[in-house]
Amino acid sequence: MTTHDLPISVEHVTRRFGETVALDDVSLAVRPGEMVGLLGPNGAGKTTLLSLVEGLRQPDAGTVRVFGSDPRTAAARVRLGSTPQETGLPPSLRVAEVVDFVGRHYPDPVPTADLLDTFGLTDLARRQTGGMSGGQKRRLAVALAVVGRPDLVVLDEPTTGLDVDARHVLWDALRSFHASGATVVVTSHYLEEIQALAERVVVVDHGHVLADAPLEEILGRVAMRRVTLELGAGHAARLAGLGGVVQHQVEPSGRHVLMTPDADLVVRSLVGAEIPFRDLEVRTATLEEAFLALTRKEAA
Repeated sequence: MTTHDLPISVEHVTRRFGETVALDDVSLAVRPGEMVGLLGPNGAGKTTLLSLVEGLRQPDAGTVRVFGSDPRTAAARVRLGSTPQETGLPPSLRVAEVVDFVGRHYPDPVPTADLLDTFGLTDLARRQTGGMSGGQKRRLAVALAVVGRPDLVVLDEPTTGLDVDARHVLWDALRSFHASGATVVVTSHYLEEIQALAERVVVVDHGHVLADAPLEEILGRVAMRRVTLELGAGHAARLAGLGGVVQHQVEPSGRHVLMTPDADLVVRSLVGAEIPFRDLEVRTATLEEAFLALTRKEAA
């Protein structure tokens, strides 16, 4: 596949802000139809990377291309939809009017009524945007990113300020949009959001790409397993000496949580030490645990 065919091609990009290196020799290619989750702590370089893809900034070194073109060109912009972390909306215009206005900039926009329904905004169609809550404005901003049926959408923290139900509405809308064949890149601090949406995960920290792999592979890279159980009274102190346990915590419910690279060893140790336990549960690491392990490894 050539660079011209790729929705996003970033090659050896460096971007500085004064003495701060936000991106350091970063390369990344996003293929057509992918749903990519971009993870990283504050200051990792995620927003800077998206700003280069959107043509809002230029790299100090390296090249950024959107469908083979400079992101600042009209040819690239018409195929790109985006939602930055903060979006300004004209406060006196009604929601439906804003959607109509933005949609007219594209040759084949999504009908306003359909878009409002998809994003759960139908009841707000006649409300002025100045009277909307922060979460409602966020939903509208994401809707505006897809009104022109773009081939590529980049979303920076799209569900900030949304409650759980609104986030799920937005997730469903993004899944539907992605199913139409579009390419989606999304950053989020809600790690379960990336786990719910993304097929591929790119972990960024300190301006470097730490990991770039399918979701399941990212999860599989973490050796830790989470063993939870309930203990008989007076036996908690004995867990510290078990083979394979690297961390022991107690949940508010009273269940004990053991982090270990070898769950089988922990279970054998429990039985061998004759520690009375019940309701034992073993599971693989969550994306949050994978993310923390990767960034901590880089820091070390």
